[in-house]
Amino acid sequence: MSEEKIIAKKSLGQHFLKNESVINKIIELGEITENDQVMEIGPGPGALTSILREKPCQKLWLLEKDDTFAINHENYAKENQLEHIKVFHIDALTFNWENLEGEWKIMGNLPYNVASPMMWDIVSKVPNLKKAVFMIQKEVAERIRAKEDTKTYGALSVWIQSFCKVEKGFVIRPSAFTPPPKVDSEIIVFKPLPKNELPTDPENLAKLIKICFQQRRKQLHGILQKALKEKYNEIIWKEIGFPKETRAEMLSPKNFQQLCTLIYK
Repeated sequence: MSEEKIIAKKSLGQHFLKNESVINKIIELGEITENDQVMEIGPGPGALTSILREKPCQKLWLLEKDDTFAINHENYAKENQLEHIKVFHIDALTFNWENLEGEWKIMGNLPYNVASPMMWDIVSKVPNLKKAVFMIQKEVAERIRAKEDTKTYGALSVWIQSFCKVEKGFVIRPSAFTPPPKVDSEIIVFKPLPKNELPTDPENLAKLIKICFQQRRKQLHGILQKALKEKYNEIIWKEIGFPKETRAEMLSPKNFQQLCTLIYK
Protein backbone atom coordinates (compact mmCIF):
# COMPACT_ATOMS: atom_id res chain seq x y z
CA MET A 1 0.00 0.00 0.00
CA SER A 2 1.54 3.31 -1.02
CA GLU A 3 2.10 6.01 1.56
CA GLU A 4 -0.43 8.31 -0.16
CA LYS A 5 -3.24 5.81 0.39
CA ILE A 6 -2.51 5.20 4.06
CA ILE A 7 -4.87 7.04 6.37
CA ALA A 8 -4.02 6.93 10.07
CA LYS A 9 -6.94 6.55 12.44
CA LYS A 10 -6.82 8.82 15.48
CA SER A 11 -9.14 6.47 17.35
CA LEU A 12 -6.47 3.75 17.15
CA GLY A 13 -3.57 6.08 17.92
CA GLN A 14 -1.92 5.28 14.60
CA HIS A 15 1.42 6.81 13.58
CA PHE A 16 3.24 4.90 10.85
CA LEU A 17 7.02 4.59 10.64
CA LYS A 18 8.50 5.69 7.34
CA ASN A 19 12.21 6.06 8.15
CA GLU A 20 14.02 3.00 6.77
CA SER A 21 17.10 3.50 8.92
CA VAL A 22 14.98 3.46 12.07
CA ILE A 23 13.06 0.40 10.88
CA ASN A 24 16.28 -1.54 10.26
CA LYS A 25 17.70 -0.60 13.67
CA ILE A 26 14.54 -1.92 15.36
CA ILE A 27 14.76 -5.21 13.46
CA GLU A 28 18.42 -5.55 14.44
CA LEU A 29 17.52 -5.21 18.13
CA GLY A 30 15.13 -8.14 17.73
CA GLU A 31 18.04 -10.43 16.77
CA ILE A 32 15.69 -12.75 14.88
CA THR A 33 17.01 -16.27 14.17
CA GLU A 34 15.61 -19.29 12.34
CA ASN A 35 14.57 -20.87 15.65
CA ASP A 36 12.52 -17.91 16.87
CA GLN A 37 8.79 -17.53 17.20
CA VAL A 38 8.04 -13.86 16.58
CA MET A 39 4.98 -11.74 17.21
CA GLU A 40 4.42 -8.22 15.94
CA ILE A 41 1.76 -6.08 17.60
CA GLY A 42 0.04 -3.56 15.34
CA PRO A 43 1.88 -4.17 12.06
CA GLY A 44 -0.22 -1.50 10.31
CA PRO A 45 0.85 -1.01 6.68
CA GLY A 46 3.86 -3.26 7.29
CA ALA A 47 6.99 -1.17 7.80
CA LEU A 48 8.48 -3.78 10.16
CA THR A 49 6.46 -6.67 8.80
CA SER A 50 7.91 -6.48 5.30
CA ILE A 51 11.36 -7.15 6.76
CA LEU A 52 10.20 -9.69 9.36
CA ARG A 53 8.55 -11.71 6.58
CA GLU A 54 12.00 -12.23 5.04
CA LYS A 55 13.55 -13.46 8.28
CA PRO A 56 13.94 -17.25 8.59
CA CYS A 57 11.86 -17.56 11.78
CA GLN A 58 9.67 -20.53 12.71
CA LYS A 59 6.50 -18.48 13.19
CA LEU A 60 5.46 -14.89 12.58
CA TRP A 61 2.18 -13.92 14.24
CA LEU A 62 0.64 -10.52 13.54
CA LEU A 63 -1.89 -8.90 15.90
CA GLU A 64 -3.81 -6.19 14.06
CA LYS A 65 -7.00 -4.40 15.13
CA ASP A 66 -7.46 -2.33 11.97
CA ASP A 67 -9.77 -4.11 9.51
CA THR A 68 -7.99 -3.01 6.35
CA PHE A 69 -4.47 -3.83 7.49
CA ALA A 70 -5.46 -7.20 8.97
CA ILE A 71 -7.06 -8.26 5.66
CA ASN A 72 -4.08 -6.99 3.67
CA HIS A 73 -1.65 -9.07 5.75
CA GLU A 74 -3.86 -12.16 5.53
CA ASN A 75 -4.11 -11.85 1.75
CA TYR A 76 -0.35 -11.33 1.37
CA ALA A 77 0.43 -14.45 3.39
CA LYS A 78 -2.05 -16.55 1.37
CA GLU A 79 -0.98 -15.23 -2.02
CA ASN A 80 2.70 -15.87 -1.25
CA GLN A 81 2.06 -19.19 0.53
CA LEU A 82 3.75 -18.01 3.71
CA GLU A 83 2.44 -20.73 5.99
CA HIS A 84 4.51 -19.61 8.99
CA ILE A 85 2.56 -16.32 9.12
CA LYS A 86 -0.68 -16.13 11.08
CA VAL A 87 -2.77 -12.97 11.34
CA PHE A 88 -4.99 -12.31 14.35
CA HIS A 89 -7.65 -9.71 13.56
CA ILE A 90 -7.89 -8.64 17.18
CA ASP A 91 -7.31 -5.93 19.76
CA ALA A 92 -4.00 -6.94 21.35
CA LEU A 93 -5.36 -5.91 24.77
CA THR A 94 -7.72 -8.90 24.58
CA PHE A 95 -5.14 -11.46 23.43
CA ASN A 96 -4.65 -14.51 25.69
CA TRP A 97 -0.94 -14.19 26.40
CA GLU A 98 -1.02 -17.12 28.83
CA ASN A 99 -1.74 -19.53 25.96
CA LEU A 100 1.48 -18.89 24.05
CA GLU A 101 3.54 -22.06 23.82
CA GLY A 102 7.32 -22.05 23.65
CA GLU A 103 9.62 -19.02 23.65
CA TRP A 104 8.51 -15.83 21.92
CA LYS A 105 10.05 -12.57 20.79
CA ILE A 106 7.49 -9.77 20.70
CA MET A 107 7.90 -6.53 18.80
CA GLY A 108 5.76 -3.58 17.88
CA ASN A 109 5.08 0.10 17.53
CA LEU A 110 2.57 0.31 20.39
CA PRO A 111 -0.20 2.93 20.29
CA TYR A 112 0.53 5.47 23.02
CA ASN A 113 -2.96 5.20 24.52
CA VAL A 114 -2.70 1.46 25.27
CA ALA A 115 1.04 0.84 25.57
CA SER A 116 1.24 0.76 29.39
CA PRO A 117 -1.52 -1.80 30.09
CA MET A 118 -0.34 -3.92 27.17
CA MET A 119 3.24 -4.09 28.42
CA TRP A 120 1.98 -4.71 31.98
CA ASP A 121 0.22 -7.85 30.71
CA ILE A 122 2.93 -9.07 28.36
CA VAL A 123 5.80 -9.13 30.87
CA SER A 124 3.72 -10.93 33.49
CA LYS A 125 1.53 -13.27 31.41
CA VAL A 126 3.65 -14.57 28.53
CA PRO A 127 4.93 -17.92 29.89
CA ASN A 128 8.26 -17.83 28.07
CA LEU A 129 9.08 -14.35 26.83
CA LYS A 130 12.49 -14.42 25.17
CA LYS A 131 12.76 -10.74 24.34
CA ALA A 132 10.54 -7.73 23.67
CA VAL A 133 11.33 -4.67 21.54
CA PHE A 134 8.73 -1.92 21.71
CA MET A 135 8.41 1.58 20.36
CA ILE A 136 6.55 3.75 22.88
CA GLN A 137 6.26 7.36 23.98
CA LYS A 138 9.64 8.56 25.27
CA GLU A 139 8.11 9.79 28.53
CA VAL A 140 6.64 6.36 29.24
CA ALA A 141 9.96 4.67 28.41
CA GLU A 142 11.71 6.94 30.92
CA ARG A 143 9.17 5.96 33.59
CA ILE A 144 9.74 2.28 32.90
CA ARG A 145 13.52 2.63 33.12
CA ALA A 146 13.42 4.87 36.21
CA LYS A 147 15.23 3.86 39.39
CA GLU A 148 13.84 4.11 42.90
CA ASP A 149 13.87 7.46 44.70
CA THR A 150 13.34 9.45 41.50
CA LYS A 151 10.32 11.49 40.36
CA THR A 152 9.56 9.29 37.35
CA TYR A 153 9.67 6.02 39.32
CA GLY A 154 6.23 4.52 39.85
CA ALA A 155 3.99 1.46 39.64
CA LEU A 156 4.86 0.72 36.00
CA SER A 157 8.59 0.95 36.77
CA VAL A 158 8.31 -1.51 39.67
CA TRP A 159 6.10 -3.96 37.81
CA ILE A 160 8.10 -4.27 34.60
CA GLN A 161 11.46 -4.29 36.39
CA SER A 162 10.15 -7.13 38.56
CA PHE A 163 9.99 -9.29 35.44
CA CYS A 164 12.57 -7.89 33.02
CA LYS A 165 15.86 -6.15 32.67
CA VAL A 166 15.02 -2.94 30.85
CA GLU A 167 17.38 -1.40 28.30
CA LYS A 168 17.16 1.81 26.31
CA GLY A 169 17.33 1.36 22.58
CA PHE A 170 17.25 4.79 20.94
CA VAL A 171 15.08 7.89 20.62
CA ILE A 172 12.98 8.51 17.49
CA ARG A 173 11.91 12.00 16.43
CA PRO A 174 8.38 12.75 15.17
CA SER A 175 9.64 13.29 11.63
CA ALA A 176 10.21 9.53 11.29
CA PHE A 177 6.43 8.97 11.25
CA THR A 178 3.43 9.78 9.17
CA PRO A 179 1.52 11.55 10.56
CA PRO A 180 4.16 12.85 12.99
CA PRO A 181 3.19 12.51 16.68
CA LYS A 182 3.52 15.51 18.99
CA VAL A 183 6.15 13.84 21.17
CA ASP A 184 9.38 11.88 20.81
CA SER A 185 9.29 8.09 20.81
CA GLU A 186 11.80 5.62 22.20
CA ILE A 187 12.71 2.04 21.50
CA ILE A 188 12.85 0.05 24.71
CA VAL A 189 14.09 -3.53 25.11
CA PHE A 190 12.89 -6.05 27.71
CA LYS A 191 15.04 -9.05 28.61
CA PRO A 192 13.26 -11.41 31.03
CA LEU A 193 14.89 -12.11 34.37
CA PRO A 194 15.81 -15.71 35.29
CA LYS A 195 12.83 -17.77 36.43
CA ASN A 196 14.12 -17.95 40.01
CA GLU A 197 14.13 -14.12 40.24
CA LEU A 198 10.54 -13.60 39.10
CA PRO A 199 7.75 -12.65 41.53
CA THR A 200 6.24 -15.69 43.26
CA ASP A 201 2.87 -13.99 43.83
CA PRO A 202 2.28 -11.60 40.91
CA GLU A 203 -1.44 -11.15 41.60
CA ASN A 204 -0.90 -9.78 45.09
CA LEU A 205 2.23 -7.90 44.05
CA ALA A 206 0.14 -6.00 41.50
CA LYS A 207 -2.44 -5.12 44.17
CA LEU A 208 0.27 -3.96 46.57
CA ILE A 209 2.07 -1.79 44.03
CA LYS A 210 -1.14 -0.04 43.00
CA ILE A 211 -2.12 0.60 46.63
CA CYS A 212 1.28 2.02 47.50
CA PHE A 213 1.53 4.40 44.53
CA GLN A 214 -2.00 5.78 44.73
CA GLN A 215 -0.71 8.18 47.38
CA ARG A 216 2.98 8.18 46.57
CA ARG A 217 3.78 11.27 48.66
CA LYS A 218 2.41 9.77 51.85
CA GLN A 219 4.41 7.56 54.19
CA LEU A 220 4.11 3.94 53.19
CA HIS A 221 3.51 2.68 56.73
CA GLY A 222 0.39 4.82 57.04
CA ILE A 223 -0.94 3.81 53.62
CA LEU A 224 -0.62 0.12 54.44
CA GLN A 225 -2.22 0.51 57.87
CA LYS A 226 -5.36 1.98 56.28
CA ALA A 227 -5.54 -0.08 53.08
CA LEU A 228 -4.60 -3.50 54.45
CA LYS A 229 -5.88 -3.48 58.03
CA GLU A 230 -6.41 -7.23 58.22
CA LYS A 231 -3.08 -8.23 56.68
CA TYR A 232 -0.60 -5.55 57.67
CA ASN A 233 0.80 -4.75 61.13
CA GLU A 234 3.75 -3.23 62.99
CA ILE A 235 5.54 -6.57 63.08
CA ILE A 236 5.71 -6.71 59.29
CA TRP A 237 7.10 -3.18 59.10
CA LYS A 238 9.78 -3.99 61.67
CA GLU A 239 10.65 -7.18 59.83
CA ILE A 240 11.21 -5.39 56.53
CA GLY A 241 13.34 -2.83 58.38
CA PHE A 242 12.46 0.50 56.74
CA PRO A 243 12.24 3.85 58.57
CA LYS A 244 8.69 5.06 59.32
CA GLU A 245 9.06 7.98 56.89
CA THR A 246 9.70 5.66 53.91
CA ARG A 247 7.56 6.40 50.83
CA ALA A 248 6.63 4.02 48.02
CA GLU A 249 9.09 5.54 45.55
CA MET A 250 11.99 4.65 47.87
CA LEU A 251 11.49 0.87 47.54
CA SER A 252 13.20 -1.18 44.84
CA PRO A 253 11.29 -3.85 42.91
CA LYS A 254 12.93 -6.49 45.14
CA ASN A 255 11.81 -4.58 48.24
CA PHE A 256 8.23 -4.66 46.98
CA GLN A 257 8.45 -8.41 46.41
CA GLN A 258 9.78 -8.90 49.95
CA LEU A 259 7.00 -6.75 51.38
CA CYS A 260 4.41 -8.67 49.33
CA THR A 261 5.66 -11.97 50.74
CA LEU A 262 5.44 -10.71 54.32
CA ILE A 263 1.94 -9.26 53.92
CA TYR A 264 0.33 -12.08 51.93
CA LYS A 265 2.25 -15.11 53.21
